[in-house]
Amino acid sequence: MKGSLWLAWRQQRVSAGIGAAALVAAAAIAAYYRSGMLDALHSGLFDHCATGPLYCTRSDTGLPLLLDVEPLKYLGALNIALPVVIGVFWGAPLLGRDRELGTHRMILAQGVSRGQWFASRFALAAVTTIVLSGLLAGVFAWWWRPAADRSYGLFWYDNTALSGSGPRVVAAALFGLAAGTLLGLLARRVLAAMVLTLLVTGLMTLLLEWTHRARLLVPPDTYVSAGSTPKPPMGEKWSTGDYGLITATGRHDDVLNCPFPSGAQLKECMAAHGYVARFYEANPAGDYWTFQWTDTAVLGGLAAVLTVVTVLLLRRRV
Repeated sequence: MKGSLWLAWRQQRVSAGIGAAALVAAAAIAAYYRSGMLDALHSGLFDHCATGPLYCTRSDTGLPLLLDVEPLKYLGALNIALPVVIGVFWGAPLLGRDRELGTHRMILAQGVSRGQWFASRFALAAVTTIVLSGLLAGVFAWWWRPAADRSYGLFWYDNTALSGSGPRVVAAALFGLAAGTLLGLLARRVLAAMVLTLLVTGLMTLLLEWTHRARLLVPPDTYVSAGSTPKPPMGEKWSTGDYGLITATGRHDDVLNCPFPSGAQLKECMAAHGYVARFYEANPAGDYWTFQWTDTAVLGGLAAVLTVVTVLLLRRRV
C-alpha cells in the first residue's frame, strides 16, 4: 500500500500544491482586509449603529455606512464553486487519466489490487479536499465574524455566507470529488469526464441555491402581530417577502388590502374587513445551522452514494 500511496502522491502533488497556494493566498487576503475592517469598527464611526437590517447612516451626510465586504463575498463565492473546481480538475482525472493512458494496467500488473489502486488515490484526494475546504470555510468564518449580521456588514442569509461557510462547504467539496471520480471512471476520455462533471456539480450547486430561496428544505416561521401595535423588529430574520393579514377564520390575505402602517388607519381598515392580526414569514437567525446541516446531509449522502457506486463499478470498468 505504501507504493500505491507514494504513486498517488506523485500524481496529485501538483493539485495539492495549487490548493495549498490558494489557501495561503486566501488567508493572507483575509488577514489584510479583516485588519482594515477592525480598524474601521474601532474608529467609533459605527458605534451608533443598531442591529438589524436597516441601513445605518452617517450623521453628517446621511449616506449609508458600509464596511468593505466585497472581498469577503469573493471568498464565499470561491467556496461555493469548490465542488465544481475540485470535481473538474481533481476528481475527473483521478482515475480517468490512468484509464485513458492505459497506465492502470501496468500498475495492476505489479501486484496492486483494484481496491488498493482506488483507495490510495481517492483517500489521499478526499483527505486533502477535507482539509482544504475546511480551512477555507474557517478563514471565511474568521473574516466574517466582526461584520456578521449587521447592516454595515454581511447577513447570514446572503448566499455567499449561507453557502460559502460552515460544514456544507466540506460536504459540497467531497460531493464534487466523488462525482468527478465516478464520471472519470465511466467516461472514455478525461476531457469528456471534466465536461460532465462541470454540468453535474454546477447544476447541483444551482439546485441547492434554489432550494434556499424557495425555502424548500427549511421552511420559514410565521410571525403574527396585532394591527393596533407595531410589528416586532425583523432583526436578523430572513424574510420571505410574504406579508399579509389574517381573518378570524385564519385565512391569509394580501397586505395590500390594508396598506397602512401601524396606527388608527390600519386598525380601522382591519376592523372593516374583518382582519384580526397581521403576519409575515421569515427564517430566524438560528436557521443558519438548519440550512447548514441540511445541505451537509444532502451533499454528504450523495458523496457517499457516488463513492459506493464507483467501488462497485471498478470490477467492470477496469
